[in-house]
Amino acid sequence: MIILKTSRELAMMREAGKITAGSLQAGVAAVRPGATTLDINRAVHHFITSHGAEPSFIKDGGFPTAACISVNDEVIHGVPSASHVLREGDIVSIDVGAKYKGYNGDTAITVGVGQVSAEAQSLMAVTAKCLELGIAQALKGNRIGDIGAAVQAYAESFGYGVVRDYVGHGVGAGLHEDPEVPNYGTAGHGCRLTSGMTIAIEPMINLVGTEVKTQRNGWTVVTASGSLSAHFEHSIAITDNGPVILTKV
Repeated sequence: MIILKTSRELAMMREAGKITAGSLQAGVAAVRPGATTLDINRAVHHFITSHGAEPSFIKDGGFPTAACISVNDEVIHGVPSASHVLREGDIVSIDVGAKYKGYNGDTAITVGVGQVSAEAQSLMAVTAKCLELGIAQALKGNRIGDIGAAVQAYAESFGYGVVRDYVGHGVGAGLHEDPEVPNYGTAGHGCRLTSGMTIAIEPMINLVGTEVKTQRNGWTVVTASGSLSAHFEHSIAITDNGPVILTKV
C-alpha cells in the first residue's frame, strides 16, 4: 500500500532528510587512504545521534551499523570493519539513513579515495547522472517506469550494467515502503506518481554486467563479474510543483 504524506509529514521528512544528508557528508569527510570503513561508520553514527536522530538501518533495517560502506566491487550493504583499510584508487559507496521524529531519510553517494582510474571516474559520473535523470522523471502524473527507463537508457548507453536484484523504494515512517522503484523499465508503465508520494531513487550501476551475488555474511552484495559498482541515492517527494529532494543539507 502506498502511503501519501500530508504537508505536515513532508515537513517532518525534510527534517529527517537534512540530518541524513549531513551524516552522509560526515562520512565522506572521513574517506581517505588509510582510513577504515569502520572509521566512516563512526563518523556517520556520531552525526546522526548527536542531532537527536536514530540510525535507520539499525532501528528499522536490522543492519548491524549506521552506514553501509561498500568498496569497489561491493554494490550495497557492505558491513563496516576495522580491518577493511581504504587504499588510494578505491571507490567507496556510503549509504546512510536517519530516523527523526518518526520519519526516515535515505541517501547514498560513491566517492573516490585519492586519485582513481578514468573508468572509475566515468562510472561514478554516469551513476550520478542516472540519479539526476531519474529524479527529473519523478513528476506528478508520470509512472514508475518513466524513472527506471531514464536510468536504464543512460547507463546502458555507456555499456554499463543496471542491477536488477535490488531497487529503490518508498520511504517515510517505514524505511522501506511501497512502491518499489526499479532502475530499469518501460516508460509509461507502472504505478502513477501522485502528489504526496515519497520515494528513494537509487541507481546501482556496474561497470560490467547486471549480475550480483551475496557474500557469506548474508549482507554484502558484490558484482558477479568482480567489476566496480557505483551507487547514488536521494529521498524524493512528489509534489504539484515537481520533485523535491528531501535529503539535501
